[in-house]
Amino acid sequence: MKRLLVLVAVMVMTAGIGAAADLVGYLADEKCAAAGKANAAGHAGCAQGCVKGGQPIAFVQESDGKVYKIANQDSVTAHVGHKVTITGKVDGNSIQVESVKM
Repeated sequence: MKRLLVLVAVMVMTAGIGAAADLVGYLADEKCAAAGKANAAGHAGCAQGCVKGGQPIAFVQESDGKVYKIANQDSVTAHVGHKVTITGKVDGNSIQVESVKM
């Protein structure tokens, strides 16, 4: 009986893991995202240049400023510097992007 209760408790606690989430924020280069400059006025051109220069793309959540790494960079390249809604799977500080909307 205890094993069954433990199994049910574990299933309840992990039910949301791996589910897709919608996040609103900005796509920027990792350097500026870490410095808190991702949504500054005029940053789009800077972010695009930094990404073309080799900086990885990061997502900065608008609500709390949390910075996420993008697991599949190619899926968001066209939207660097813009405010977007990302649908994807969050795993710690990384997002596997499923779709991007502007």
